[in-house]
Amino acid sequence: MSVAGRELFLCSCNGTQPLDAAAIGRALDLPAAPKVRTMLCQKELPVFAEGAHGDVLVACTQESRLFEEVAQEGARTQTIRFVNLRESGGWSPEARSATPKIAALIAAAALPEPAPVAQVSYASRGQLLIVGPLDAAIDWAKLLSPQLAVTVLATGRTAGASLPAERTFPISTGRLASLAGWLGAFEATWTQDNPIDLDLCTRCHACVRACPEGAIGESYQVDLDRCKSHRKCVAACGDVDAIDFARAARERAGTFDLVLDLAREPWFRMHQPPQGYFAPGADVVAQAKAVAELATMTGEFEKPKYFAYKASICAHERSGKLGCSACIDVCSTGAIRADGDGVFVEPHLCMGCGACATVCPSGAMSYQYPAMPDQGARVRTLLATYARAGGRDATILLHGPDANEAIARLARRGRGLPARVIPLEVHHVASTGLDLWMAALAWGAAGVSVLLTGDEAPQYRDAIAFQMRLGDTVANALGYQGEHFRLVDAPDVAAAEAALWSAAPALGVRAPATFAPTPEKRTTLALALDHLALHAPVPRKLIPLYAGSPWGRVDVDGDACTLCLACVGTCPEGALIDHPEALRLRFIESKCVQCGICEATCPEHAIALVPQLDLSAEARAPRVLIEAEVVGCIACGKPLGTRRMIDGMVAKLAGHAMFAKPGALDRLRMCGDCRVKAMVAEEPGGIDLLKGGRI
Repeated sequence: MSVAGRELFLCSCNGTQPLDAAAIGRALDLPAAPKVRTMLCQKELPVFAEGAHGDVLVACTQESRLFEEVAQEGARTQTIRFVNLRESGGWSPEARSATPKIAALIAAAALPEPAPVAQVSYASRGQLLIVGPLDAAIDWAKLLSPQLAVTVLATGRTAGASLPAERTFPISTGRLASLAGWLGAFEATWTQDNPIDLDLCTRCHACVRACPEGAIGESYQVDLDRCKSHRKCVAACGDVDAIDFARAARERAGTFDLVLDLAREPWFRMHQPPQGYFAPGADVVAQAKAVAELATMTGEFEKPKYFAYKASICAHERSGKLGCSACIDVCSTGAIRADGDGVFVEPHLCMGCGACATVCPSGAMSYQYPAMPDQGARVRTLLATYARAGGRDATILLHGPDANEAIARLARRGRGLPARVIPLEVHHVASTGLDLWMAALAWGAAGVSVLLTGDEAPQYRDAIAFQMRLGDTVANALGYQGEHFRLVDAPDVAAAEAALWSAAPALGVRAPATFAPTPEKRTTLALALDHLALHAPVPRKLIPLYAGSPWGRVDVDGDACTLCLACVGTCPEGALIDHPEALRLRFIESKCVQCGICEATCPEHAIALVPQLDLSAEARAPRVLIEAEVVGCIACGKPLGTRRMIDGMVAKLAGHAMFAKPGALDRLRMCGDCRVKAMVAEEPGGIDLLKGGRI
C-alpha cells in the first residue's frame, strides 16, 4: 500500500500494538486498508524483501539496520525511511485511541525530504596537540603517534614522570597561553619557563647525575623548589647549552588539527566546545573514549550550515548604539560575535542548536536544518492528519535525537505517551520558537511541549521558557485558556511520565488555519496571530506585554522631540519613518522589534519603548507620532527647521554675549548662506549682500 508514493509496511510487533488498518487507511486517504504484519522482522521478512520497491516506509525503527540490509540486497529499493509507531503510540494504555496519532506519524514520515542546505567543510591532517600532565600525555601520545602527528605540551609539575627512551614526537613543557580555533584550524601558544629546553636537550643524563639535590629527574626538567642554585647541571650540560637559568620565559606557537586536553580544568569552558577539541579530564575511561575517536579524525569532513543571516534587518547595532544582542548572549559555542552594525557567525563553531534563531526578534537569524517551511509543513501535516482521523486536543512534543531513548523508556517501563501527544524529532530542541509554536496553535494544536534531556545549555532552557511564557500570555489574553507551552524534563522517567499524563489540554482554536509557513519569522507569526485573533474566544486588539518582548510601540515626548529624525536613520526594521513632503515622524508598529536603538540614539531622550502586541489593522500602517510646522529663513524663505526647534534655540542663546547686539538673534532665524551674508554686512565698509551696495 502506497502513502505519498512510498510503499508502506506495517507491523503489530507480535500483536503487542493494536493497529486499526481500516481507520489508518481512511485517515491517509488510501484506496484500501493497508496490510498489517505481525512479525515483519522475522518470519515475514521475505514478504518485505519481495515487496520493497522504489521508495519504502517501514513502521519499525528497532530493526532498521536489518531492513536496510535486506533492501540493499534486493537492489529494488531507492530510499527507505522508518517511523516509530510502537513506542510513540502503540505501547500505551491509550493505544486503541491512538489511531489518529499513528496515522499522523505515518503521513509526516512520508513527506519529501527537506531541501538540502549548504555544507561547512573541515580538513584534518592529523596534527594533534596533547596538553596535560606529562605522564598521562606521554602514555596517550605513544598510543596515537602511529596514526597521528603528535605534539605534547606537558603542563604542571613533572616530578616522577619520564620522557620516552625514543624521540618519536616533539615534547614541550610550560603553560598554555592561548588556544582558539576548530577542527583542522587550532592555533595554540604556550610559554616555556623551565631552565631546560627540551628541544635542545639530548637526554644524555649528565645533568641528572650532576645535580646534588636530585632536582632533575627523567623528565629532564628542573624542580625549582628543590634546586639550590649550584648550577652544576649547567656545567655538565656543557656545549649542548640546553640549560639556562637566566633565559626569559619564551612564547612558542603552533597550529594543529586536533587537541586532546587532559587538564582537570578544560581550556574551553563553554557548554559546547569546538569540534576537534576533546577534554576528558582526569577520567581514564573518558580519556580512552576520546583517544579512540581522535584516531579516526583525519581527512575531510562536512556538516550542515545550520543558519542563515540577513544583516539588513539585524537589530544589533546602528551608529554605535547597541540594540539587540540576544543571539550573542544565548550562543553556547562562542560562534557569534559583534561585527559592526550586525553580527558574525563562525560556521565552523556553530553546532546547530538554533537558539540564535529562536531568540532573534526580527528573523535576521533563521534556522535552516530544516528551514521553517519544511519544519512547518511537518507540523501542519501531523495536525491535519490527526484531525482528519478524529483526533482532538493534540499536543506536539518536540524532542532531539538524544531523547528517543527516553521516549522508549517511557513506553517500556511506564505508560508511554498519551494518545493526544504527538512526538516530533528535531535536530535540537532550541531550534524552534514562537513562529512554529504559534503556527501550531493556529493549525489546530492544543499545545506544544519541549522534551529536555538535561544535557542542554542552561541558557537554552531560559530562552525557551521565556518564549513559552510570552506565547501563553498572548494565547490566554485572547481567551485560549490553559497552559499551551510546556517544558518537560526527561532524565527522570517517572517525572516525565507524570508531567505528560497530568497535563490538561489547553483550549485550542475552533477552526484550524490553512496558511503555509513562510521563511520570514515575523510573517509566519503575523499569519498565526491573525488567525488566532479572528477566532479568539475573547476578541482583543491590544495585549500588554513585558520587557524583552519582540512587539511593542514607541512613545515620543512631543515637548522634548525636535524632529531631528535621528531615530529614523538608525531604526533597522523601518518601523520609524519620515514623510517625503512634510516634517513628520511616523511609526509602523508591526515592524517594531523593541530593540531600543531609537531610544539610545535620541539626543533629547524623548523616546520610550512600550512592550505590547497590537493586533489591529492600524498596527500595519504608518501613523503619525509627531509633526511640526516648518519655518523658513527670514531672509530668503528657504525651509530652515521646526518652529519649536528655532524658537528653543533663540531662547537658549538670548542671553549670550555673542548675540547682545541688536539684530544678532535674527541670524539664528537665517539659513547658513544668509547668516554669512549678514555677518559680512555688519563689518565696517562691508557690503550689504542681502540688499546690495556698500555700507
